[in-house]
Amino acid sequence: MHVLTIVGARPQFIKAAALSLAIREDGRIEETLLHTGQHYDPALSEVFFDELKIPQPDYMLNVGSASHGTQTGKMLTEIEKVLLQNRPDAVLVYGDTNSTLAGALAAAKLHIPVAHVEAGLRSYNRKMPEEINRVLTDQLSDWLFVPTEGAVQNLLKEGYERDLISVVGDIMYDSTLRFTELAAEKSSILSKLNLAPEAYALATIHRAENTDDPARLQTILQALDAFVDASGKTVIWPAHPRTTGKMSELGLKPIRVQVTPPLGYLDMLTLERQAVLMITDSGGVQKEAYFHQRPCVTLRDETEWTELVELGWNELCSPQLGPEAMAKILAAAQGRRGRDGGTPYGNGDTGKRIVDGLLNR
Repeated sequence: MHVLTIVGARPQFIKAAALSLAIREDGRIEETLLHTGQHYDPALSEVFFDELKIPQPDYMLNVGSASHGTQTGKMLTEIEKVLLQNRPDAVLVYGDTNSTLAGALAAAKLHIPVAHVEAGLRSYNRKMPEEINRVLTDQLSDWLFVPTEGAVQNLLKEGYERDLISVVGDIMYDSTLRFTELAAEKSSILSKLNLAPEAYALATIHRAENTDDPARLQTILQALDAFVDASGKTVIWPAHPRTTGKMSELGLKPIRVQVTPPLGYLDMLTLERQAVLMITDSGGVQKEAYFHQRPCVTLRDETEWTELVELGWNELCSPQLGPEAMAKILAAAQGRRGRDGGTPYGNGDTGKRIVDGLLNR
């Protein structure tokens, strides 16, 4: 079986690290890797291939940054060329980025089966570009590899046939288990940033709903500064270049937050393991906080990972609340522990389950 895997953004590199390794270890699937170049900054792309030993892409499209329509259109054109040249048995896509949708659409129009890893997630907020991407990708997919039982229920409510759906667990959990020990050996980020364990909170903010809204972005920065004042904790923020660009454009700057350039996966794993609190709008970081048994506050109005809220490990904190109320929520969340949730994201064998799922149909 020949599978063409499409990646383009930081979270997809992390997922591909685990699944591509499972594919190579199994030996029954030939994988071709295509990188759209959606994330093109070396700190968001090359470092992950180097650290995680992901095979170098067979195709690099270098699409770069643009509006959603322009970026997706360029990807669609170039991916179609690669598919016509290779004619794989299946196309595998991850998550909810523009790269995901472009890959699924190009494959479906050429009648090439599509496998969607992380299918079935829903925020039910159609203002999010990620929600549009994931809903349409599920519609185009022949394999729906879902991470949780909640995702199964989302798909069944929408009328999907049960035999298209495979509960495989979360591939990011595979990556966390595989690379946490390596991170402990290789990463010196705590000493570089002069941090003591549990003396800091780790923040990541990059979603368009927060960074493209000047009022929300300003409120978030004020809330982080207020949290530092109230708690005495350092806040470390590895900032996405797009976010720093927006702040510069709007003349906004956090006063008491320690902003760093983007960090590699091993450094992020180390920071996550030792943080007293995770503050994020990232879906992946919400889960990684749970994997490391760290409390998380999500700066959004909703989340796809509802089980983490139900278990008490994650709390939603909308910027609409204002900086003072947000700072109080952040301060109260420090060191909090949720309930034992068992294994909502599987047992760390998601890669093997996906390989078996591809081969068994």
